[in-house]
Formats: sequence, structure tokens, C-alpha cells
Amino acid sequence: MTSPAQEPATTREFVKQSSLYQEFLAEREEILKHKWLESERLGYDIGFERALLDWIRKHRESWRAARRQQVAAGSVSTEKKA
Repeated sequence: MTSPAQEPATTREFVKQSSLYQEFLAEREEILKHKWLESERLGYDIGFERALLDWIRKHRESWRAARRQQVAAGSVSTEKKA
């Protein structure tokens, strides 16, 4: 078994370009935004786990529905913008 550092560069690039990984990154970005907004609102850092659970409960379903519509319309790029 090879460690992630020993994986061939082509395998890592394939994973980075996969739609599943791109969706993970987009969702993670939304959770981090939620963490920042809630931490600012409350006046202290709520932490990633609390933000994650709160975002899943309050926003995940609608975010995914909107994301699916964007993908169907072709307006979501799978490439990371610089």
C-alpha cells in the first residue's frame, strides 16, 4: 500500500479533477463561510464541527438543490479558478 505522498502525480491530478472532489470542495467552502458568519454573529469561533452540523441541518438540502440546477444549466465549472 502506498501513502498519499507516494501516489503517482497522475492519480492525484485525476482525483483533483473529479466531479466528486469538486463538489466536496464547493460544499466545504460553503461550510467555512457559514462558520465565519455564525462566529461573527455570536462573537466567538464556533468551530468547524458545530458549523458543519448547523449548515447540514439548515442549508445543505437547499444548497444541493441549487447546485444541481446550476450543473444542469451548465453554469458550474469543475475547474478551480485562479
